[in-house]
Amino acid sequence: MSPRPARAVPADLCVDWPHVPSGDTVAERARLMVVNLRQAMDGRSIREVAAVTGVDRATIGAVLVGKSWPDIVTLSKLELGLGPLWPVDV
Repeated sequence: MSPRPARAVPADLCVDWPHVPSGDTVAERARLMVVNLRQAMDGRSIREVAAVTGVDRATIGAVLVGKSWPDIVTLSKLELGLGPLWPVDV
């Protein structure tokens, strides 16, 4: 069985992550989720958000800087702790 090919991370698909929209529609949805996450953090540290959501702080950090695609478990835990994050009006 051959390994799954590597895929670009969200930040690689955006000119200035997360400040500039991405031309890649999937990366754009991830970017908008991160914009919503930053807003929902409301000045709290990654460590504080990790404690509230049960998501490892390294995972939160990687998602915030666009070095990781958030999986459904991560997104669900973040939304349960912080409220809706996934963009719905794109």
